Amino acid sequence: MTRKRSLRRVSAAGLLAVPIMISGCGPFGGNQSEAIDPPPAQVEEQMMNGIGSAATQGEIGEQTTVYLTDNRGMLVPVTMGIPSEEGSDSMSSALEVLIKGGRYAAYIPPGFQGVLPPGTQVNNVTVDEENKLALIEFNPAFASYSAQEERRILEALTWTLTGQEGIEQLQIWVDGVKLTEMPVNGTPLDRPLTRALGINLQKADDAIYSSSTPVTVYFSSVTPEGIQYYVPVTRLVPSGQSALQAALNELIRGPQPGDGLESVISGDAAVASVEQGEDGLVTVALEDDMFMEGDPIPSELLQAVVLTVSENAQNAKVKIRMNDLAEVVGTDSLNYSEPVTRPERINEISI
Repeated sequence: MTRKRSLRRVSAAGLLAVPIMISGCGPFGGNQSEAIDPPPAQVEEQMMNGIGSAATQGEIGEQTTVYLTDNRGMLVPVTMGIPSEEGSDSMSSALEVLIKGGRYAAYIPPGFQGVLPPGTQVNNVTVDEENKLALIEFNPAFASYSAQEERRILEALTWTLTGQEGIEQLQIWVDGVKLTEMPVNGTPLDRPLTRALGINLQKADDAIYSSSTPVTVYFSSVTPEGIQYYVPVTRLVPSGQSALQAALNELIRGPQPGDGLESVISGDAAVASVEQGEDGLVTVALEDDMFMEGDPIPSELLQAVVLTVSENAQNAKVKIRMNDLAEVVGTDSLNYSEPVTRPERINEISI
């Protein structure tokens, strides 16, 4: 029998489906840095210890990761603290953070904002545990968005909720009615939404839509205050190659011109090999002659590799080799030549 649990009712003021592997969301803290250059020591220490302002830590309550837009309109996972309220649940609270001008707007870091129209209310969230399906119901104000925002809304909802434990897909309801298509631009909703939707979708220059494979990679950007953060990009690449190899090649290829993102790895780097063990461990061997024995390697580079690999390999553990060095130690003092798991939180940006 299918088990369902109903979460408390709370209130608050063309689709391209691509077959991407599902993995949980959760990551590294933000730090002050340019792309490749190591961050200042005190910021690196804050990143590793999860130290932030009182507005995002400690007494604020539960940490949650939501997908917000940055100043360039890119969707970004942001881990933030929001007040804990008696009887509140994490999914409804995460959805409320996505409402523009909603009650959690003051807790969102500068340079980011939600994607749902003002006045949207989260009427109900129900979870079908057996099918790992979340059914979310909004009030009619949900439909008051522009056509160009439709895909971004779908991506933000999907990636926010599938980052919650036990959720891999979702359906959208409005005022008691299940949507079969989005209300403004008509995006079909004939099947539950999953991370197969992709995020910040781009097409590689040499890819053809009819024979493409999706991979998701993590590039870097910086807030107006100089805080570095990671941005996931789903890129369509030519089929017939290993997804992990293709993803790492796209990471080295770097961002598309004009999208405001920054490379985290030199364009002269190369992927020597990618090995997937039966135990779920992925070993990535990189070559880049800018690094010598004893050199600390920028943590942004190593973290982006871990995020990219885990996103495309069902949240696998990752081990990194570089130029056959005995150890690969990042500027965050972590030894990446030992298995590293994807962190629980990403982009912890203080307000």
